[in-house]
Order: sequence, then C-alpha cells, then structure tokens
Amino acid sequence: MTNQTRYEILVGLHVNNQDGYNLYRAGMTPILKDHNGFFRYDYTIDTMLQGNADHPHNRVFVLSFPDQATMERFFNHPEYKKVRAEHFEPAVTSGGILAAYTCEIPA
Repeated sequence: MTNQTRYEILVGLHVNNQDGYNLYRAGMTPILKDHNGFFRYDYTIDTMLQGNADHPHNRVFVLSFPDQATMERFFNHPEYKKVRAEHFEPAVTSGGILAAYTCEIPA
C-alpha cells in the first residue's frame, strides 16, 4: 500500500445549534468532496480539559486536503461562503483552526 501526502487542519468548535450545524455540514460536504477533501476524524466532545478558547469546544475534527492551495480554494469558494454564512455562522459560537500540518496517510 502506498501513502499519499495530505495537508490537514485540526479544528475545534463550540456548536450552539446542532440542527443548524447539521445543515451546514450537509451543504458544505459536496463542495469539500469537489476539492478532494474529506473529514479524516470527527468527534463530538463533552468536556474540554484545557485550552484557551472563548467557549469550551464540543466538536473537534480533522479536514484533509491534497495540499494547502486546495484548502484555500475550498474556503474561498463562493458556494462554500454562502453555506457558511447561512448555516455555520448562526450555529457556531466560536472556534477555529488549532493546528495545520502535512502528513502521509494510506492511499
């Protein structure tokens, strides 16, 4: 089995409206797939033991992209921005990218 190099971001969020966040995920996932991106890991959590955040994170995930440029195109895509404004912004109190890195994963 060969490995592929991917650019990934670790994201922590405080989701305050799960229904709205579910609509965001449903709307952004096809755009993410169009950019050859995917959720490599995705967790809901109930306790944030340590961290510097305005609100405790209750959602942590890793988004994987072919490279950093593709990730930037995804986040700047007009349809993504529309879905984000409509569903993400009202559903998420705070959060952001906790780490960004390049790694190798099984192809």
